[in-house]
Amino acid sequence: MTLALGLTLGAIVGLLIVSAFFSGSETALTAASRARMHALEDDGSARAGLVNRLLESRERLIGALLLGNNLVNIAASALTTSLFLSVFGDAGVAYATLVMTAVVVVFAEVLPKTYAILNADRMALAVAPVLKVLVALLAPVTAALQFLVRHTLRLFGANIDDDAEVLSAHEEIRGAIELHHKEGGVVKGDRDMLGGVLDLRDLDVSDIMVHRTNMVTIDADLSPEEIIDQALQSSHTRIPLWKGEREEIVGILHARTLLQALRDSMGDIGKIDVMALATKPWFVPDTTTLKAQLAAFLKRKNHFAIVVDEYGEVMGLLTLEDIIEEIVGDITDETDVAATDAQPQSDGSLIVEGLVPIRDVNRLMDWDLPDEEATTIAGLVIHEAQTIPNPGQTFNFHDFRFEVLRRQRNRITRLRVVPLKSANRNGEKSGKADASATAKSAS
Repeated sequence: MTLALGLTLGAIVGLLIVSAFFSGSETALTAASRARMHALEDDGSARAGLVNRLLESRERLIGALLLGNNLVNIAASALTTSLFLSVFGDAGVAYATLVMTAVVVVFAEVLPKTYAILNADRMALAVAPVLKVLVALLAPVTAALQFLVRHTLRLFGANIDDDAEVLSAHEEIRGAIELHHKEGGVVKGDRDMLGGVLDLRDLDVSDIMVHRTNMVTIDADLSPEEIIDQALQSSHTRIPLWKGEREEIVGILHARTLLQALRDSMGDIGKIDVMALATKPWFVPDTTTLKAQLAAFLKRKNHFAIVVDEYGEVMGLLTLEDIIEEIVGDITDETDVAATDAQPQSDGSLIVEGLVPIRDVNRLMDWDLPDEEATTIAGLVIHEAQTIPNPGQTFNFHDFRFEVLRRQRNRITRLRVVPLKSANRNGEKSGKADASATAKSAS
């Protein structure tokens, strides 16, 4: 009797150890860093290669682990119930339930999973060889279970594909960057640059182009002397030339080409044919993604494009530098004027020009203003207010207060943006959260 009792206790303990192994392995494999595993495999780690192959068939891996875990837990519970019945009689069922619940939760679930979370990569590498054998042995059973689960879900209208992914690779990378930033492992500047690279496929050239109202252009019908004077006054190396109307772009004048022509003419400006120096403009649709446009810039070895809409009307211009700035932030040199378009204030507010993109404001202030319906701050206010407001009017929406400071004709040129939380801390009245306006007397 004593020997049988000892064997039963030993079997229960052994099953609990196996259960802990299954629970910890499941957590370790799912929490292991895919990037680190791939790096280790590239360095020649055979175990890292096993981990990667196991994770490639994640559903089969999880199915095998859950099947094994449930088998040993049920077996351990059955043995414990049998043991307690022989010792305590009918009351042994209740005792066995209480004891096994506590033991399984603590020693077979929480403890191994906690250890696995803290040592995910190391444990994943350690258990990979054993799991490879286990998954192979249980493959027929897990395949049958997968078939049953998928077809059962389809009965309820769920379409489960074999290669379905919950998150795309870009979303997984973005989530990892945000997580490491919150934990302090990635500084804000690095987060913005890495996020900027991922955003290239989601942004169109119209989102970052220089609008036609801000384009520096030169009338090609002017005299060579006047064209040269205007080119020298500009801080840009490439300047569009127009004829008849400003939107009729006929060429792109490069400062270097103009300088070479001046040298060749020996100072005789009258001999210079500006249109002969200009290159043919490159027109691109405003719906082109930044990722595609960047590839086009690199392929054509051309860093300057004119953006047009579906009707062929000029919308603005885009340069390679504009795309790079979406990744690394503003790039300035000794010829650039210090930027004053967005000026953070000591009270947490922002004085901003109306044409500043919402994306730039979010990056500068670490805010989350929506940019689905409008590209610029002024556009966002007009969209929400459904009117062109006057100076002095304020609007509260998206948990921010927008105060119009200046307007020129039908354009909002300057605003103050204040987070409502900051305004409330300063004792200001917050107003309504939706788009509501309060007219003030304009000073």
